[in-house]
Amino acid sequence: MQATLKSMDTEEFIDIRFYRPAGYLWALFFRKTGVPPNAVTLASMLIGMLAGVCFYFANLWMDIAGMLLLVWANTYDSADGQLARMTGRTSAFGRMLDGFCGDVWFFCIYAALCLRLTPQWGIWIWLLGAAAGFFHSKQAAMADYYRNIHLFFLKGEKGSELADSKMLRVHYERRKWADGFFLKFSDYIYYNYTKSQEAWAGRFLQMRDVLMRKYPAGVPEWFRHAFREKSLPLMKYTNMLSFNMRVIVLFVSLFIDAPWIYFIFELTVLNVMLAYMVVTHGRFCESFTGQLSGERV
Repeated sequence: MQATLKSMDTEEFIDIRFYRPAGYLWALFFRKTGVPPNAVTLASMLIGMLAGVCFYFANLWMDIAGMLLLVWANTYDSADGQLARMTGRTSAFGRMLDGFCGDVWFFCIYAALCLRLTPQWGIWIWLLGAAAGFFHSKQAAMADYYRNIHLFFLKGEKGSELADSKMLRVHYERRKWADGFFLKFSDYIYYNYTKSQEAWAGRFLQMRDVLMRKYPAGVPEWFRHAFREKSLPLMKYTNMLSFNMRVIVLFVSLFIDAPWIYFIFELTVLNVMLAYMVVTHGRFCESFTGQLSGERV
């Protein structure tokens, strides 16, 4: 099972004890039955959408059904990546599809919760839900980006899915519409998604440019070790901003029939974590840039 994981540095307590073992068993089943990773991702999306529908009803048993469906969807979300690594079928499109499906889950959940609370809150719950959804997308995107930066310095280019918007732009422009509308469109989405991540990580990009100029043959081992040491403490925040922590709060808010608490939690606690992560990562990247340039920071 460990061979199908990205890294123990980036694994979270609940994931490593539940979702990864469950996903591994599903991955073995899907490999045996010939189901491709992207099909598992799409199945995960459908199950997650059904979970969102369940949360519309102000009924505890429907809420519990939705919770179980969301847990099931996330085991598939774990299984698709493990299956891809197990079968050597990883791809940029699969990564993009995986992220898209997660967005669809939560779009359905947010819409269902807003519809459920509209009789009490009116239009205000939609404004609250929209704000929470916007920052959710930023939280998830930056958690994904910083995790892949960490994996790049830990395991190298092959062990990470860290993308460069400049290269993605070139790839998009070279791709012809005749190659297929969906492929061209997915390249465009992936390019813009990566560009939006980079917009919040300017100091890392500066550090990377200096590092690549100074060591064109490859990142030296001393720098990999030094970067991992600074980056590792932030991995717990990337995990908390991804799935488990937010879903625990969602489930608790549903059990007490106050799902608006989940939106407030995203806008306060998770945004504080996001700000801390962005500022801290930027600071040590700036420090490394100074060291690499022979300057004092």
